[in-house]
Amino acid sequence: MPMDEMLMVFFTSTQTALWSESWWPLTTGQYAGTCIFLIALAVIFRGLLGVRMHFDKIYSWMVYRHDTKVLRKYGFEKDQVKVPEGEVRAARWSVNEELFRAVLDTVIAGFSYLLMLAVMTMNVGYFMSVLGGVFLGSFVLGRYTGAAAAH
Repeated sequence: MPMDEMLMVFFTSTQTALWSESWWPLTTGQYAGTCIFLIALAVIFRGLLGVRMHFDKIYSWMVYRHDTKVLRKYGFEKDQVKVPEGEVRAARWSVNEELFRAVLDTVIAGFSYLLMLAVMTMNVGYFMSVLGGVFLGSFVLGRYTGAAAAH
């Protein structure tokens, strides 16, 4: 393949397919709707990163709310484990917890790949929509993402 055919540059067009031939905006309104969708997708992605950063607390709270007798038996009191001072205990491995964590990680990977593919169309509007969504998501939800902000 000659080099001039492999050249990739950003372009502006309101008629660029997104992810499949079925999603091909033909009007300016459809293109604007696609850009708004990409912004929302990026904001949701940032929110999911926040959920992932606090997954242990969220999962402990969910379990605590559903089965307080069992958790109190093992020392859970309001999302905290009673551990003698100076002693470190590793959390027990739980199929349910790891299943939820794996599903969440898979959903996050799916969102990130969809956003990556939108940027790889090299459409300036799609690119700016993804960046705008990441900015908006970080602005609104950044306090919850912590160290995940680097992703």
